[in-house]
Amino acid sequence: MSALEATLREVAERFAPAALASSLQAEDMVITDAIARLRLPIGVFVLETGRLNEETLALIPEIRQRYGLAVQIYEPQAGAVANYVQFYGRDAFYRGLELRQRCCEIRKTEPLARALAGKRAWITGQRREHSPNRTHLAEREFDVLHGLEKFNPLVAWSENAVWDYIREYQVPYNRLYDQGYRSIGCAPCTRPVLPGEDVRAGRWWWERAETKECGLHVAADGRLARAKAAA
Repeated sequence: MSALEATLREVAERFAPAALASSLQAEDMVITDAIARLRLPIGVFVLETGRLNEETLALIPEIRQRYGLAVQIYEPQAGAVANYVQFYGRDAFYRGLELRQRCCEIRKTEPLARALAGKRAWITGQRREHSPNRTHLAEREFDVLHGLEKFNPLVAWSENAVWDYIREYQVPYNRLYDQGYRSIGCAPCTRPVLPGEDVRAGRWWWERAETKECGLHVAADGRLARAKAAA
């Protein structure tokens, strides 16, 4: 049994109800495949921000058909989106970090809180290689913001290991990867990666590397939550 399989079995047996927060990126497709292959009672949900690429959204029916998993969709509150667009503009996030983070709060963070309500654990596809902010990421941590356990079973995996698994098990993946993307989020906030750039260089490319987080993942001690409260 692989470490990934062992972790997922532990989550299913000891922390039900649990769910995978799938961004539909390669890492989350690996975890989705393992959940389905092992027939584990772990839910899968997607935060449909309203700004995802068609190629990304195309994976949802493919997951349902291939794996028979009931992928749950969580969308932002329509009123909050409308207010943001009215007061700041649909693409105001290009104008500064605060406006970008506010957009992420509306389209991602608030829907995540609803998705995690009633859960005892959630699973992510985060890897330490993703960014400097994730260098010391643990495989298991306690999410103080949402009050539940959080598992990052691919934390030590390399990018090559992810794609080796996808090839071995013929896992469906986002076709934007074939166009030079290496990390995929909302369409207006993601671009292909240029030669020599790091894996997340295409995410919020107009910002500094240390700010490139959307607020879904906070440090185990709640540093991001405290920083927001202070602000």
